Amino acid sequence: MELAKPRIDIGLFTSHLEPMLDFWQNEIGLPLDHVLPLGGGVRQHRHDLLGSVLKINHTKNELPAAPPSGYRELLIAREGLLGAKRLTDPDGNKVTLVPPGAFGIERIGIRLGVRDVNAHRRFYAISLGLPDVPELGGDSFLCGDSVILVEKADDARTDPIMERPGLRYITIQIRNVDEEHAAILARGGTQGHAPRTLGKVARISFIRDPDGNWIEMSQRASLVGALD
Repeated sequence: MELAKPRIDIGLFTSHLEPMLDFWQNEIGLPLDHVLPLGGGVRQHRHDLLGSVLKINHTKNELPAAPPSGYRELLIAREGLLGAKRLTDPDGNKVTLVPPGAFGIERIGIRLGVRDVNAHRRFYAISLGLPDVPELGGDSFLCGDSVILVEKADDARTDPIMERPGLRYITIQIRNVDEEHAAILARGGTQGHAPRTLGKVARISFIRDPDGNWIEMSQRASLVGALD
């Protein structure tokens, strides 16, 4: 893939905005960049996460409970730590601050629990074309400088619902959504949503991994210019 930004973004959904903002802004220390209305009563509170974006998607209506997605833990590099510092946000999302270099993480990493590691290895290495870096430990893939840690999880589910509480998707910023989306499908990827344009902001699509976890492909105008 031709990346427009050398790192992934992280998306979560919540119905509990104030305690979530307090945790992420004050305890983790992420600055709010801006709020983006998404329609349907959803507002996206976009926070700077070491060059990535943490997207806190707030719904005004209470979200029904649902099994978690495969995205199990967000890891954030933090200077001055001697070891991992494990935290949990008000919705129960796991967040771990780690010394830079732990698991190969210089900025952020995401831990992904899956049913079949081999199937996900093929997906990330072949369908998405990301480099496999086993020297980082286990099955690790790099998307720019973000680390995706793939691990076997006996409780991994299939077909997770997008708009439910918790970590629900990652975003990869690319140069051309239509070309990359078609290429991923040709290499065995599964479509979540076909490419569509969101006003003058971005052209996006969704791919799903072998367990059905959501991956947003985004051609953002602020990064690439015109959306044509």
